[in-house]
Amino acid sequence: KIPVLMLSFFQHALRSGIRRYHVSPALCQRAKVAMSHFEPNEYIDYGKLEKNINIVRKRLDRPLTLSEKIVYGHLDDPAKQEIERGKTYLRLRPDRVAMQDATAQMAMLQFISSGLPKVAVPSTIHCDHLIEAQSGGEKDLRRAKDINQEVYNFLATAGAKYGVGFWKPGSGIIHQIILENYSYPGVMLIGTDSHTPNGGGLGGICIGVGGADAVDVMAGIPWELKCPKVIGVKLTGKLSGWSSPKDVILKVAGILTVKGGTGAIIEYHGPGVDSISCTGMATICNMGAEIGATTSIFPYNTRMKKYLGKTGRADIAALADEFQQHLVPDPGCQYDQVIEINLSELKPHINGPFTPDLAHPVSDIGAVAEKEGWPVDIRVGLIGSCTNSSYEDMGRSAAVAKQALAHGLKCKSKFTITPGSEQIRATIERDGYAQILRDVGGLVLANACGPCIGQWDRKDIKKGEKNTIVTSYNRNFTGRNDANPETHAFVTSPEIVTALSIAGTLKFNPETDYLTGADGKKFKLEAPDADELPKLEFDPGQDTYQYPPKDGSGQHVDVSPTSQRLQLLEPFDKWDGKDLEDMLILIKVKGKCTTDHISAAGPWLKFRGHLDNISNNLLIGAINIENGKANSVRNALTQEFGPVPDTARYYKKMGIKWAVIGDENYGEGSSREHAALEPRHLGGRVIITKSFARIHETNLKKQGLLPLTFADPADYNKIHPVDKLSIVGLADFAPGK
Repeated sequence: KIPVLMLSFFQHALRSGIRRYHVSPALCQRAKVAMSHFEPNEYIDYGKLEKNINIVRKRLDRPLTLSEKIVYGHLDDPAKQEIERGKTYLRLRPDRVAMQDATAQMAMLQFISSGLPKVAVPSTIHCDHLIEAQSGGEKDLRRAKDINQEVYNFLATAGAKYGVGFWKPGSGIIHQIILENYSYPGVMLIGTDSHTPNGGGLGGICIGVGGADAVDVMAGIPWELKCPKVIGVKLTGKLSGWSSPKDVILKVAGILTVKGGTGAIIEYHGPGVDSISCTGMATICNMGAEIGATTSIFPYNTRMKKYLGKTGRADIAALADEFQQHLVPDPGCQYDQVIEINLSELKPHINGPFTPDLAHPVSDIGAVAEKEGWPVDIRVGLIGSCTNSSYEDMGRSAAVAKQALAHGLKCKSKFTITPGSEQIRATIERDGYAQILRDVGGLVLANACGPCIGQWDRKDIKKGEKNTIVTSYNRNFTGRNDANPETHAFVTSPEIVTALSIAGTLKFNPETDYLTGADGKKFKLEAPDADELPKLEFDPGQDTYQYPPKDGSGQHVDVSPTSQRLQLLEPFDKWDGKDLEDMLILIKVKGKCTTDHISAAGPWLKFRGHLDNISNNLLIGAINIENGKANSVRNALTQEFGPVPDTARYYKKMGIKWAVIGDENYGEGSSREHAALEPRHLGGRVIITKSFARIHETNLKKQGLLPLTFADPADYNKIHPVDKLSIVGLADFAPGK
């Protein structure tokens, strides 16, 4: 047994924020290990994981993939659960929940409606989405705190009342905070953001969901997930030169496309895995959201162990070492599909514009852009985001910038830097990376999502002006970053963004091309090299975490009835048990329709806690097949064309039910459940498409909308915007039938 005094010391050390306390493996074998420093009384239960895996392995009588081990290891009833990849629905017990501030508002409003006194699993709120990039980190953060005070106060007090940890604005991006503090090998974590799979870089099953799913888990209800298929990506060779982890996922996106991963977990394996840093693995998992994957994961290895140790979690690494056989795939396991990538042959990639699966080698993009008529001059280069804001990312970018500075050059393009967390910001300031990036012409933004999600007060162009930007972000849908439909956005690695920003053109290939220094001499950039982790310990920076009190029952949560930012939820009207007859078609959508098209972000983020106000952006970005325009649909009763939300409100006022007709992969992109809440709120009943993105389809079901797909996708062409629709046979499924 561990002496009581020794355990008390460990707990005191954790509560006091000591992040570098190392515990011997022998001691960990006998001691309970906390999930995180912030919840010293919530323990990792590898014993239960092992027990469940053994039950399922015996039942299925075959080797298991890593994905299956962790997913099935979290089954509510492993002995009786029906298990068939791609078909059955699993009832799962995730270990924890994470919510970013834009989606946490609606999630917490729903949890309040449940009447429960406290969350059933460890949960956190992260303030990262509401900070707009304008003039630089400190000023932008001060402005955000002022503008969003009502929302931040609601989230902080709701967190305190219901037992949810609260990361204040300025803490950093949710996914970087999770990687630094909460993800660990074998964890099952759900988050109200589509890039939650970032945690797969530490060997966890981390899945993006809508707020209603999160509320189920926080309420102690088993969470349902369609049993995922497993796509294996075998990595051989070794990354080198200008090639980076980002190029792995850019290549995979080009192979699988934006819907190729739907309903599947992407499981990376093979000898090439060990050449990728832990944060590099997180980058790859993060952008798996862009191919529709349920999540992505890497097997536990020494790179993860090294990262856990550097972030003050050597005790977790020691425990993971003991259970390593459950944190890697079984030999001989079978995948539903296998892709093989030789990292030694992988070239730097850049994807876009307007979709993250349009893949090009960097060496080709200049010629392709000229042929396609895309602007080759780069107006802005942007590095950071939840995908690429690690210490290694910043170090490799600084290594490129340092070479340019040595030859008297600065960026020809505007250049911005977004640190992923307060810990990253403080550490790159201490180690000089931030200053190098400033010296080359960069502007360091707040530790937040910023331009990646459209929180960018861009001043250098006018709306409608054709231009090109390059980013290390994950998405590049039309208008996503700056609300300008003519911005051609390309995604690539941070070091390629930095090199292209120095050159100022897509026609520059850093592997082969030369720059001209201030002295008139030509020089070539050398491939960047940087430490994956700091030589010294991480600098934690400012303390930005609010612990929930042990008893929050006396905490008051304010929601003003006159607020324009927050609104308590009222129940939706109940189904009358009858067939849906003579519905009008609100809009027949042409082509790509992401959650950005259905419920835009950017300036609309401020209404994420007020359902009626944010419903004024319903489908304003979707293209109407009838006239080829956005936010212009025919009112079937007046025959006049008007905005989509106004038309939906008119139908609701008249008591008329309506439907939406969609194209392929409808609802791809973000996990935002507002894209399902809004049509339900404004009287929608059915969404009929060729196919759905996973999260959006689930969100529609959770909010009482009927998501249907055409038995034959060609039937999409048989429906006209002026038609009336009826769904018959529903009455047979009414309660009591």
